[in-house]
Amino acid sequence: MKSIIYALTLALGFACIPISSRAQSELVLGVSEGSSGGLDHARVIARYGGLADLMSRTLKRKVQVVFAREFSLLDEGIKSGRFDLVFARSSDYPARAVRDHGYQFVASAKPDGQCFVVVPKDSPVKTLAEAKGQRWVMPEQVSYMAKLCTAELRERGMTLSKENVQTVREQAAVPFYLDNKFADVGLIASYSSSAKNLDRSVYRVVHKSVTQPYFPLVAGPKITQQQVRALQAQLSTLHESEAGRDVLKTVEVEGFDVTSGQRLRALLTWLGA
Repeated sequence: MKSIIYALTLALGFACIPISSRAQSELVLGVSEGSSGGLDHARVIARYGGLADLMSRTLKRKVQVVFAREFSLLDEGIKSGRFDLVFARSSDYPARAVRDHGYQFVASAKPDGQCFVVVPKDSPVKTLAEAKGQRWVMPEQVSYMAKLCTAELRERGMTLSKENVQTVREQAAVPFYLDNKFADVGLIASYSSSAKNLDRSVYRVVHKSVTQPYFPLVAGPKITQQQVRALQAQLSTLHESEAGRDVLKTVEVEGFDVTSGQRLRALLTWLGA
């Protein structure tokens, strides 16, 4: 019966299943890739299953991966406590989980995240100041990267709401707008596929934001401080073993930083949230 409940839970995106119906021995890892990717649930399970297995051995309890494709599901999972662990690329959600809902910081991924302001290589725009008055394209306003980019440009004396800005559902659409001359300036995440391929692409970076914690992992109230420390010890040394390096490669991060908790706590203030 419990296996049937879990199958339904995964298929429906963990919707409306009360905590009491979960196996008491199991923990749930809520994973969100924000607006930067289009993975389905099965591919997310495959990508993060190895990491969850490592956590299971450390915590001595089965860790089940659940994909929070929509921000509303991620938010609900945090507020209700359905997610015992949260690993979210949109760093503001783990930050709020720590500030408002009793979660503890565990680690963030390496390297940190940034907002890149990019233009086509043949663009006459060479500086951020010259980008004013151009046609901008960026991820939707609810996305973390939109918030990070907005805060960074605010710090540089630019108000995005006063610019000609178009928003797109996923970051992958930003290059499309630039390629087809629908926009002159794009905002992308440093960890997006577009940014990773900049050396081979037709885009040029005119500005990089300050760095902020990327892909934080936080633990809910059910996880003890001792367990958090055990997870931190495990994650910070993954690069030292072949199995750990395989997990890092699959998750597509270079490693984990267990010292960035204070920076994550300061993030929301910087964002103006």
